[in-house]
Amino acid sequence: MNHVLTLARLTFHEAWRRWMVIVALLLGIIFVGLYAFGFAMLINDLRSERPLPPLIQTAAYNFLVLAGLYVVHGLTVMLTIFASVDAVSGEITSHTIQTIVTKPVPRWQVLLGKYLGYAAMLLIYLGLLAGGVLLATKLLVGYVPPNALTGIGLILLEALVLLSLSLLGGTRLSTLTNGVALFMLYGLTFIGTWVQQIGAVLQSETAVRIGEVSSWVLPVEALWRQAAFVLQPPTVLPGNFVSPFGALATPNPNIVYYALVYAAVAVALALFSFSRRDL
Repeated sequence: MNHVLTLARLTFHEAWRRWMVIVALLLGIIFVGLYAFGFAMLINDLRSERPLPPLIQTAAYNFLVLAGLYVVHGLTVMLTIFASVDAVSGEITSHTIQTIVTKPVPRWQVLLGKYLGYAAMLLIYLGLLAGGVLLATKLLVGYVPPNALTGIGLILLEALVLLSLSLLGGTRLSTLTNGVALFMLYGLTFIGTWVQQIGAVLQSETAVRIGEVSSWVLPVEALWRQAAFVLQPPTVLPGNFVSPFGALATPNPNIVYYALVYAAVAVALALFSFSRRDL
């Protein structure tokens, strides 16, 4: 187990030294600043026109928070794919992986250490950005959405699902092929989830079923909808207010358990595949 923790620590420090991660963090900080500025300007404009009723005020605050967290969700997804897509395949191609696996360290410990290192990096990145959005909202208007920690945890689970799939693909595919496959798969499920949301508004059972099927293929965007659902107060739930960033259809809560199993199975398959890979 000491080998796993050592490799996780090395992977974590290596990830933070990459310019890609540094740039992603700087852009994320800039976004939080722009979010806070835009939030303040919008609220001032609304208040200057006329006092907002409490229900409308809560809906407006929640709308803006979900919009900010939706961007954080998107940035985290992109960073997960870009940062981890060559974590295994890149080192196999450059033969640097051989300097580790030739030592008395089991391959499964090498891969698990990489997984934990990247997971820790994503946790800190998400915590800084999501925490910045929530803190800015709290300082500006005193509003905090319900179940904030649960919502952030669901966004983190999205990243872990993608990270698991990225490492699995990296054990057999080239970096480019793995990246293209991940983006296309995420894109298909992203569209499918939007079809489900639109189908819920239009009361189209076919569209809703298409979205549900896509959610089971890759439960990433569906996890965001679940996060948005728990972050919405009862007065802003589907049927009361319509937000493109919220949950227009009530999500299936079982998607969370499915995502946990999905990530665990992907990691297990990655460990098995890497142990059988000819290096």
